[in-house]
Amino acid sequence: MKRVLLAALVGLCMSSAAAAKDFVVAHVYDKTGPLEAYAKQTQNGLMLGLEYATQGTMTVAGRKIRVIEKDNQGKPDVARAQLASAYADDNADIAVGPTSSGVALAMLPIAEEYEKILLVEPAVADSITGDKWNRYIFRTGRNSSQDAIANAVAFDQAGTSIAMLAQDYAFGRDGVKAFKGALKNAKIVHEEYLPANATDFTAGAQRLFDALKDKPGRKIIFILWAGAGNPFKIADLDPKRFGIEIATGGNTLAAMTPLKSLAGMEGATYYYYGIPKNPVNDWLVAEHQKRYGQPPDFFTAGGMSAGIAIVQALSKTAGNSDTDTLIKAMEGMSFDTPKGKMTFRPEDHQAMQSMYHFRIKNDPSVPWAVQDLIKEITPDQMSVPILNKR
Repeated sequence: MKRVLLAALVGLCMSSAAAAKDFVVAHVYDKTGPLEAYAKQTQNGLMLGLEYATQGTMTVAGRKIRVIEKDNQGKPDVARAQLASAYADDNADIAVGPTSSGVALAMLPIAEEYEKILLVEPAVADSITGDKWNRYIFRTGRNSSQDAIANAVAFDQAGTSIAMLAQDYAFGRDGVKAFKGALKNAKIVHEEYLPANATDFTAGAQRLFDALKDKPGRKIIFILWAGAGNPFKIADLDPKRFGIEIATGGNTLAAMTPLKSLAGMEGATYYYYGIPKNPVNDWLVAEHQKRYGQPPDFFTAGGMSAGIAIVQALSKTAGNSDTDTLIKAMEGMSFDTPKGKMTFRPEDHQAMQSMYHFRIKNDPSVPWAVQDLIKEITPDQMSVPILNKR
């Protein structure tokens, strides 16, 4: 009888220890490399989101959340190795990242191989939750289709000709493809793809001008760009002499700084700190200002959303981090974020979320172009295509 009682006690202790084991989140992201400014925002947001959702305890259902960071340097092969190491050697329960769409696509098969969740934030390419998707992939970040559908609200009018300037990798090409699919009335008349590290835009700009200058009606160069380089330099080449406008979607505060001279330009954005009105964003704006001396940026909100989603999923499972259990909890799960409510669509695990149609205002009190809200574009107003083969 004593042996039975002792065995039961040992089993209970082991069960309690297992339940109390740290829940490990591996953030595999572009900490260095061309997108490091974006990556830092995501990391700050992730930690703020975990803090907010746990009310500062970093604990859910009796389990401490521990975050480990891995720098993939923006290199797909490095990211693959690091994600595998995070799952196999660090016993990560879930991974978050990366910043680059090209890097993300390299990481997707690793999540499937190890049968562990990869929560993609903020990589954008449609193919991540499209034809390259697997059941272990969730995404809080917006996808190219959401960007495109939202921007189509601003520019999809009959008689409008659009020339696209984009980076020559998954982010740019998926973005242009999605934009073309979202337009019903306007026409894309030219696609210009330049290297992601391009700094000289003169030749590309000339091809864009040539494609548009003789077109009737409204003429727009729409720029899809991330990271280094300033494609908005093409404004210095005076496209206005041909009646050509420059347009783009929202971006980081630093990237929006050169757009102050384009006051009145419209576009759509994923996040601008002054737009959403909800308690989560109020907390983020106040806390970020207090800690960092500036408002939260474009990718900070996404990182925070990922952190909140992780906490809510673990709370739903009462601390159970079995992958299948987490997947069941996350499919169809809604959670409050700085942007308002997001919901993981069961079909492809893409977060359905609002986007924002804005108009640029030049406010001399801040160095960046202020994005004034014209209209919130809610998830029910966007027919975001399901592109995977589930």
